[in-house]
Amino acid sequence: MSLPRISETEWEIMRIVWRRQPITAADIISDLQSEDPSWHPVTAKTLLNRLVKKGALSYSPQGRAYLYSATVNEKDCVASVSSSFLDRVFGGSVATMLAHFVDGRQLSQKQIRELKQALEEDAGK
Repeated sequence: MSLPRISETEWEIMRIVWRRQPITAADIISDLQSEDPSWHPVTAKTLLNRLVKKGALSYSPQGRAYLYSATVNEKDCVASVSSSFLDRVFGGSVATMLAHFVDGRQLSQKQIRELKQALEEDAGK
């Protein structure tokens, strides 16, 4: 099964669903508004409907509400988007991407250790 293309705004909804599924639209809207009060319920419901049509979410009735659940795995979606980003922006080169991000930011000693550990683990595969 191919993964649906999820827009930046739809990702906000998907993160909530992945974290709390099954979840009602009212609870999704409440979570969105707690992070950003400008979220409008109609916008959230429109995006929920889009995600259902794309096959990223399913729903089941529970009384007068619907419970939403993800039909796609978060890890798979992150991997797909990461790979697409890497190919588009850095020509598929992980080294170029890492160099770009390291040059652009001051890394803490902890972040440097974590990066080294990840690279060593990858080299051992």
